[in-house]
Amino acid sequence: MQVQEGPGWRLCLDPGRGSFPVLIGGDGWALELQAEEARALGEGCCELANELAALADRLMPEERLTLELERGPLWLELEGHPQAWRLRFVLTPGPAARGVEAGWSAAASQAVVAALCQVLELSSTPPSWP
Repeated sequence: MQVQEGPGWRLCLDPGRGSFPVLIGGDGWALELQAEEARALGEGCCELANELAALADRLMPEERLTLELERGPLWLELEGHPQAWRLRFVLTPGPAARGVEAGWSAAASQAVVAALCQVLELSSTPPSWP
């Protein structure tokens, strides 16, 4: 089992957990994800963080922006300044499946996204979750 955590976030990868090998959480919430859901969340978070980094030098210090990404049942939003932003997501799978809306504070968002991106980089290509 691989566990990464910090103030306001937690990421656990456990291949022995069957259908839900990834647990991700924030202040007061946690969610078990299927490998495909976790991969989509990680890829989307990394993409938004990279997009923000690419735009950072074009923004005035007081400018805030909102970036959104939607892929199938997953919607992500990154909102704030290049130095301080918060992330939230909505997972709305098909009928008779669970869904969730959750997010992280500005203090936790950058750390959880860095952890997700690190896991993706350490994985085989294409990304392989437990």
